[in-house]
Amino acid sequence: MQNVINTVKGTALGVAEYLTPVLKDSKFKETGVLTPEEFVKAGDHLVHHCPTWQWSTGDESKIKPYLPKNKQFLLTRNVPCYKRCKQLEYTEQEKIVQPEDGEGGWVDTHPTNENNVEGSDTAEMSNEEKGDSDEAEEMQNNLGSAMADLALADDDDECEAAVMEDSDLDDEEDEAEAKPVFERDNVKPDSSDSVGEIIQTRTYDLNITYDKYYQTPRLWVSGHDENRHPLSVEQMYEDVSQDHAKRTVTMESHPHIPGPPMASVHPCRHAEVMKFFIQTVTEGGRELGVHMYLIIFLKFVQAVIPTIEYDYTQNFTM
Repeated sequence: MQNVINTVKGTALGVAEYLTPVLKDSKFKETGVLTPEEFVKAGDHLVHHCPTWQWSTGDESKIKPYLPKNKQFLLTRNVPCYKRCKQLEYTEQEKIVQPEDGEGGWVDTHPTNENNVEGSDTAEMSNEEKGDSDEAEEMQNNLGSAMADLALADDDDECEAAVMEDSDLDDEEDEAEAKPVFERDNVKPDSSDSVGEIIQTRTYDLNITYDKYYQTPRLWVSGHDENRHPLSVEQMYEDVSQDHAKRTVTMESHPHIPGPPMASVHPCRHAEVMKFFIQTVTEGGRELGVHMYLIIFLKFVQAVIPTIEYDYTQNFTM
């Protein structure tokens, strides 16, 4: 029954997207949405600063006329995923950042260690570095609040995720024609000194598309195990935050790549979260340019897939 409901919802949204006119005038500052031109501008900025990301065309029959032919969507391949979400621990290297109200939160997988030791001398932070650290901490707290206050999906609204079923993913092939500039090597299992076991390293291919209905970016993920066998739906669920699994992550047809359904982070609240960032930056006396959209987008979407270590190397402050 749930599959029937999800199919009906997906069909309805597909029709709605087809009937939705292409956004022409910028509403980025007012509502947090993007025009196709702004999506391309933000994508160019991401590719320039994070070279593991690259533009792709995808299937020729699925080209969207409102986007350049060679810039239909963004992709990055072989992104490592060393842990399952249930293995996350509260350590100095990885911690959960909780907002003050205690509801929700997000995973900080690369917190700043203020007690770095180099050789026998303690590394001291300069005033400028301390200022950067304070700004980063403020950004993390604000991000946690945003994710808590703007829960990415409610159980009863249109964002309710389609329940992932164990579909036939064995024949899944990414038919995007572009190859990444910096192809990551397949990460081989390493010995774990702490537990004496083998780390089963998974890898993911990530895509970012433009959703014409929601007028925001949309993230798609496809996983493989250490032997490059496609992951089942339930296995991919292990790498999704349990606060978002079966609520925010849906299985849908990729708009540019034929084949079986792919896991996607539903975009229904992306514009609201981005609007929060725009307002916060503006209140701080600064201006957030539309070219930074995807850098910020990848930061807050990591709350959904905290153990998939994709590249968003450019920092920003709030």
